[in-house]
Amino acid sequence: MLKLFSCGYHTIHHEGIVRNRPNGSGNYTFVFFNSRAEVKLHENTTIVPKNTFVFFQPQTPHYYRELESPFINDWFHCNGYDFHKFLLNINFPLDTLIDASDPLLISRCIMELQNSYRLDGTLREHIIDCDLRSFFMKLSDLRERTAPHQLNRYYIQFTELRNDLYRYSHKKLSVKELALQLNLSKSYFQHIYKELFGCSVMTDIINARLEHARYLLDHSALSVTQIANSCGYENDTHFMRQFKKFVGVSPRKYRFRSET
Repeated sequence: MLKLFSCGYHTIHHEGIVRNRPNGSGNYTFVFFNSRAEVKLHENTTIVPKNTFVFFQPQTPHYYRELESPFINDWFHCNGYDFHKFLLNINFPLDTLIDASDPLLISRCIMELQNSYRLDGTLREHIIDCDLRSFFMKLSDLRERTAPHQLNRYYIQFTELRNDLYRYSHKKLSVKELALQLNLSKSYFQHIYKELFGCSVMTDIINARLEHARYLLDHSALSVTQIANSCGYENDTHFMRQFKKFVGVSPRKYRFRSET
């Protein structure tokens, strides 16, 4: 089981900070720099920009200090049986300074870790174990999906756009219009989208519409024609054809499936 020893979310150091650990910290230490810092690692001194993270192994010598005031960071110390094996299995980088593709994801996860750390209950340790494993797997998965490195700068914009596709599935937007929102050509936009999310933007548009359609069929009394319109389809014939192709049954059969 993975254990959390201490944790800080959005910690503000008004007087600055110096962490000098020539023999390491004695446990795994995660630091997310929300401010510029000077970091010494592997005998190399580096000026790191904000939104950089590093995960130190227990015996790794390291040093860092603030380069701006106030200095803000997120951090935690942890350890656990077979922790190193777990990290190797998910290909998580150790003792390496890494640009964060999604800074908000890291801060949100550490905020949740801090909340879990303050819990008092019989399931506290299990919740922390799950939170830690989920955090490292999310970061590892994100790192793989934003490789090559140049895709990092697109991740947040594309993630917000993708969330909007599912949130506003009724909107009638073409791929060309979506590409223009990010000032990209249609072909390059489609390439980046596929690299980041493993599917085409059209696949997500269809999935978003049909996901909302299934919800309305299950939880409303709207007619098929009304649902088609609510999900961005120009006519119910196209909607019914696409629904059956991807869901496997017609909208009517889907709605009354529990009665058969």
